[in-house]
Amino acid sequence: MTQTIKVALAGAGAFGIKHLDGIRNIDGVEVVSLVGRRLEPTREVASKYGIAHVTTDLAESLALPEVDAVILCTPTQMHAAQAMQCLRAGKHVQVEIPLADNLRDAQAVVQLQRETGLVAMCGHTRRFNPSHQWVHRRIAAGELHLQQMDVQTYFFRRTNTNALGQPRSWTDHLLWHHAAHTVDLFAYQAGSPIVQANAIQGPIHPELGIAMDMSIQLKAANGALCTLSLSFNNDGPLGTFFRYIGDTGTYIARYDDLVNGREEKIDVSQVDVSMNGIELQDREFFAAIREGREPNASVAQVLPCYQVLHDLEQQLQ
Repeated sequence: MTQTIKVALAGAGAFGIKHLDGIRNIDGVEVVSLVGRRLEPTREVASKYGIAHVTTDLAESLALPEVDAVILCTPTQMHAAQAMQCLRAGKHVQVEIPLADNLRDAQAVVQLQRETGLVAMCGHTRRFNPSHQWVHRRIAAGELHLQQMDVQTYFFRRTNTNALGQPRSWTDHLLWHHAAHTVDLFAYQAGSPIVQANAIQGPIHPELGIAMDMSIQLKAANGALCTLSLSFNNDGPLGTFFRYIGDTGTYIARYDDLVNGREEKIDVSQVDVSMNGIELQDREFFAAIREGREPNASVAQVLPCYQVLHDLEQQLQ
């Protein structure tokens, strides 16, 4: 494919806008349709980004013959069904994390991708963040062997709001959304499948209906360990912070910043063509479409993560 890749983006909220900002920097890609839950706010976003077609119905966008690919930034509970809807319509699809909120649906997406041969990718952004790419390259080169990851995923969330502080139409989840990032990244960085997983959680919030605190332990087949702490109760810096403990060094990744164990900064500005993980994720999606290949973070590659999440959910129940 040498012509412009034409994209429909579903979900004009906080993460959809991050994708729109990233795509602006990518040559040969045009967003031609924007799908949102409410028409007027969606029109406002579309106007800002010069997107001609606006709708509240994904099927309407999928019916546009010019649309080659779809990026789904919709509520978690819709991800799997909408990903399959896109594949059945003959469109390549990238679905934001998580691929699904249960194992059965994740498996169904992977099976349909295999049947259609289309590019289907999940937004496991940590694989693409320059800080994590830097560590991954050291591991791949045999310069670092991962012994342990210590990860903290912390937010302060008393109400159902998104990253922009706007009301959400759906409820976020520590296990199926936030833990998915780290479970996948740990196996990816260890270069070894997860063979043991344990989880405990705190009380269920009476209004949100979810656990606000969770602790997860993982072990890879090669012996590497991961300890993950998650909380919606943390009144402090928000986000996820990763400590990589290896045999030849310790590294701490805070989004796109990377320091060693002594807090000495490591320059990751030349790791890739951008410092924006979402943009790099989108570049991989479009490159895979053009080159007719499986992308990094394909739905098949990330499926083992959802098997682990399923096993952890069984423990918690």
